[in-house]
Amino acid sequence: MKTLIVIGGGAAGFFCAVNAARIARDLKVVILEKSSKVLSKVKVSGGGRCNVTHHCFDVNELIKNYPRGKNFLKKEFFNFSPKNTVEWFEERGVKLKTETDGRMFPITDSSQTIIDCLLNEAKKYNVEIRLNANVHELFRENETWIIDLGNEKLPADFVCVACGGFPKLEQFNWLKNLNHTIEKPVPSLFTFNIPESNIIKLQGISSIAQLKILGTKLIEDGPLLITHWGLSGPAILRLSAWGARVLAEKNYSFTIHINWLPQYNEQSLRNDWNDIRNKIAAKKMSDKNPFDLPKRLWQYFLSQAEIDEEMYWSKLPAKQQNKLIQILVADEYQINGKTTFKEEFVTCGGLSLSEIDAQTMQSRLHKNLFFSGEILDVDGVTGGFNFQHAWSSGWIAAKTVAENV
Repeated sequence: MKTLIVIGGGAAGFFCAVNAARIARDLKVVILEKSSKVLSKVKVSGGGRCNVTHHCFDVNELIKNYPRGKNFLKKEFFNFSPKNTVEWFEERGVKLKTETDGRMFPITDSSQTIIDCLLNEAKKYNVEIRLNANVHELFRENETWIIDLGNEKLPADFVCVACGGFPKLEQFNWLKNLNHTIEKPVPSLFTFNIPESNIIKLQGISSIAQLKILGTKLIEDGPLLITHWGLSGPAILRLSAWGARVLAEKNYSFTIHINWLPQYNEQSLRNDWNDIRNKIAAKKMSDKNPFDLPKRLWQYFLSQAEIDEEMYWSKLPAKQQNKLIQILVADEYQINGKTTFKEEFVTCGGLSLSEIDAQTMQSRLHKNLFFSGEILDVDGVTGGFNFQHAWSSGWIAAKTVAENV
C-alpha cells in the first residue's frame, strides 16, 4: 500500500488528504499537524463563521483579487473553481449562502460546520491525523520520501507540504535541502496604526473614502473603518495586500492621503462649493452636513478646520472654508506601524511559483512532492479568496497523487 503524508492540518492540507483518500481507496493518508489542533484558521475565519469562498465564478475576474500569482492561479482555478467548492460542500450536506459583498458562508453561520464536514470525511476515508508532529526535515532516500520528526522517521511515497505561510525566512530552513527558491515573506492583510492622531477617538465610525499612500502608486476606494489604534476596513486591507512588499520596505512608516468624498477631487469640490453653500446658507454648520458623512466625523472635521459648530453656513470665513475643503478631499495622516487583521494572519511570500506545476501542484524539481495553500507565494485580499486557493490547490494535489497510485 502506498502512502501520502500531508504536512499541515489546515484547510489546504485537509482538502488534499480527504480527497486523495476518497479517490484512491487503497492509498494510506496521514496528516501531520505540529500543534495540538487542526483547522485552527478555519475556526476563526469570518469571526467564527468561516468565509469559505467568494461568489465570483468567472476565473478572469476572480484572479483580480490576488496581488500575487495571477497566471498560476488562472490555471489552478480552471481545474477547481469557487463553483466546484460550493458543489463539493453541498454534496456533503453543507449549504453555503452568499452575502451582499459576495462572501460565502455556511448557512449555519458557524465555522464548526466546515470543520465537522472535513473531520467526517477524514474519518470516513480512514485518514490518520497525528497532532504535535513537528517536522524537522524532509529528504529523499532513493525513491522514498523521509519525514524526520526528531524522535522518528516516517517513509512516504508522496508528500504534500501544506503547512501555511511563515512570517520569517528562517522558518523555511527545514525545506532548504530541497533547493526550492523562497520568496521572502512579509505580512499581508493588516491594519494601519496612527497612535498620535485624535481621529482614533472616533473608533467604530465607517465611511466610504479614497485612499492613497504617498510616494507609491497604491490607491484604493471603499469602506474605511476608524479603530482605537488607527485605520481598518476593506479599503485598508486591500491596500495592505497590494502594497505588502512596498510597505515592508518602508518599515510601515508612511503618509496616507484620504479623500473622504471620493465623488470629488479638490477642483470639482471647489467648483460646486458655492452652490452647496448657498442652498443651506441659513443652516448651522453642525446641523447641516451636505455630504451625508457620519455626524461625529463631520463634527471632527469642523473642529479640525477651527469652525464653530454654531456658525451659519452663510458666515463661513474663507480661511476656514479652505481648510475644511482640504480636509474633506486631501486629509493626511502619518502611519506608524501595523496590526494583524483579527486572527487572520496572511503572508506575502513563500515557494516560488515558477518551480511548481499549477496543473498538478507538483514540484518541478522533485517527483512526488507537492505543495498547496499559503506555503506558495500566493495571497489574496480578504473575502474568502485565500481559502479558495487552499481548496483548489489541495484538490489538484490530491487528484494528481490519486492518479499516480
